[in-house]
Amino acid sequence: MSDRTLGFCALIFAGLMAWFGHDLQAPFSYEPVGPRAFPMLVALIIALCGAWLVLKHWRDRRAGEPIDWPRLLLMVVYVFGYALLFETLGFIIATAAVTVLIGRLFGGSWGKMIISGIAMGVLFFLLFDRALDVVLPLGPLEFLS
Repeated sequence: MSDRTLGFCALIFAGLMAWFGHDLQAPFSYEPVGPRAFPMLVALIIALCGAWLVLKHWRDRRAGEPIDWPRLLLMVVYVFGYALLFETLGFIIATAAVTVLIGRLFGGSWGKMIISGIAMGVLFFLLFDRALDVVLPLGPLEFLS
């Protein structure tokens, strides 16, 4: 799959994500931002990355490298595992774990991926839970609240 094709797929996915996420509303207002903030922000980031891939490779007519199906399927399993364990492990641990696992799939070293995973888990938690007031589960780290 070429980067350009991946970019178009990312744009379509971001559009669908924004469409579905736009109507998310809580039955009562318990957060100033509401539940739609996270999917809309992620959709924006995916759309920007997709647009960059499309524009970067606009004139490239090569077919691209074949899809690495085992790695792609493993990444899908990791994301499903993240969704299933999100409440139990809490945001910080689940995000750190999925960051490490997906980073390893793309050749990152264990040390760098562990540091990146912890940093992403903590920083995104602080951004969403503390700064944007989006309530996120802490799991075993509940004592931190």
